[in-house]
Amino acid sequence: MAFNLNSTKRSTGIKAPRVMIYGPHGLGKTTFGAGAPNPIFIITEDGLGRLEVDHFPLATAFQEVLDAIGTLYSDDHNFGTVVIDSLDWLDNLIWSDIHATHQEKDLAYGKGAVIAAGYWRQILEGLNALRDERGMAVVLIAHTEIKRFDSPETEPYDRYRPKLQERSSALIQEWCDAVLFCNYRVITKETEVGFNKEVRRGVTTGERLMYTTEKPAYLAKNRYGLPDSLPLSWESFATSIAN
Repeated sequence: MAFNLNSTKRSTGIKAPRVMIYGPHGLGKTTFGAGAPNPIFIITEDGLGRLEVDHFPLATAFQEVLDAIGTLYSDDHNFGTVVIDSLDWLDNLIWSDIHATHQEKDLAYGKGAVIAAGYWRQILEGLNALRDERGMAVVLIAHTEIKRFDSPETEPYDRYRPKLQERSSALIQEWCDAVLFCNYRVITKETEVGFNKEVRRGVTTGERLMYTTEKPAYLAKNRYGLPDSLPLSWESFATSIAN
């Protein structure tokens, strides 16, 4: 294809969002996905609880996840959002397939991480087709872990990050339009302990928030100019995009 001024196009608006939401267990990440427009869940763990949502059978192999995506692409349906719950359990399926089809020597010196990233590219390509050709939003749910971050500007420090292999995690984060870290709002409270001494403690208010921009304590991003934090719900996310 020749690139010239006749080949230029003008974007026509915001496409359906591609979102990864991650955080500690039990906060409401799955409920966030359930609040998206007419969702269908691809589940890799039994974590729906009492939520009444449409979902495929529990996926126990990587190919079953690909098959579910393919079904959503080829069959007639009215679903508006595909939710994968969760990425870290899907990562386990990927590594099970890798170990079943490769010798250990093929995975040494970081080669396994490169192979795993190739698996994730298949998933993301399928999700892109659902978004671009079927108009579906994408919600990817992940758990969190705390890892040391070696900053080139400061001393190393701990931060929250998605519970995924680093190369695969970076690939998914780049692909997403929004990476949202969710947690309880925490405030510091000073308590007098006697002898003119005070102890500062972290206290949660019980309010559940999504953080949309990166801070030293966690990874986050968005392409929508969202506020730094939002209430943990699809409604607040969608309303902020619209505004």
